[in-house]
Amino acid sequence: MANLKEIRNRITSIKSTMQITSAMKMVSAAKLKKAQDAITAMRPYASKLTELLQSISATLDGNVGGAYSEQREVKKVLLVAITSNRGLCGGFNSSIIKKTVSTIKERYSDADVDLFTIGKKGNDILSKEYNVVESNNKIFDELTFENTAAIAQHLMDVFVDGSYDKIEIIYNRFKNAATQIAMVEQFLPIQPVESDSSVSLDYIFEPSKEEIILELIPKSLKTQLYKALRDSFAAEHGARMTAMHKATDNATELRDELLLTYNKARQAAITNEILEIVGGAEALNN
Repeated sequence: MANLKEIRNRITSIKSTMQITSAMKMVSAAKLKKAQDAITAMRPYASKLTELLQSISATLDGNVGGAYSEQREVKKVLLVAITSNRGLCGGFNSSIIKKTVSTIKERYSDADVDLFTIGKKGNDILSKEYNVVESNNKIFDELTFENTAAIAQHLMDVFVDGSYDKIEIIYNRFKNAATQIAMVEQFLPIQPVESDSSVSLDYIFEPSKEEIILELIPKSLKTQLYKALRDSFAAEHGARMTAMHKATDNATELRDELLLTYNKARQAAITNEILEIVGGAEALNN
């Protein structure tokens, strides 16, 4: 059994850890509320924009998406892996890394795959084995639509110029503080929408429906990437809050066990001292 000083040092160390994890939990909880409100408010807009785009597209014939909907033989793929810049968030980053690796091996084993990493943690791990052509670790410092639009425009440009035949986004979708769902979404080319005979749009369009579609597509793509980043941002804080909550609980349990061990050891030491005093007194009397 460890001596009393060692146990006291361990108890002090664990108490310090508890203070850190508890503070990180509170910070993440505060940030999560703001991030959750942002993604909750954005989802209806993104959903309605996609619905409008699909509804109008369903009434048109031919390839109305222009260069963004061009279907090619998939020879070169770009995967956009979204992780975080910091750790201590449970399996948040590892789930995206595993999803990226499994996507490459299972779906694109015969294709040339490049990676665009958003977040330092994903870049640190994935760059060891795969070709990371670009990385952006600063977007989460100021996550705005304008900053995201610049990244989305770059992705659109490399698809249009033929550098890649397909681009997909891999990110964690926020469900609640304890649950994040690893998603793989196709970014480009735009998936064709099957015509729905039940769709009836008795409107007069100005400008034409084709022009509206070509105007909506870039905006829809930028919104899709922004939504993925917002989802990932909220999921990160939810995962960190949950991880720090569990870490605090585990530290509390370990502290209690050490306190019990310390009290038992202290009681045993006192008992031994009493026995030595009694034994010495008895020896003097004899």
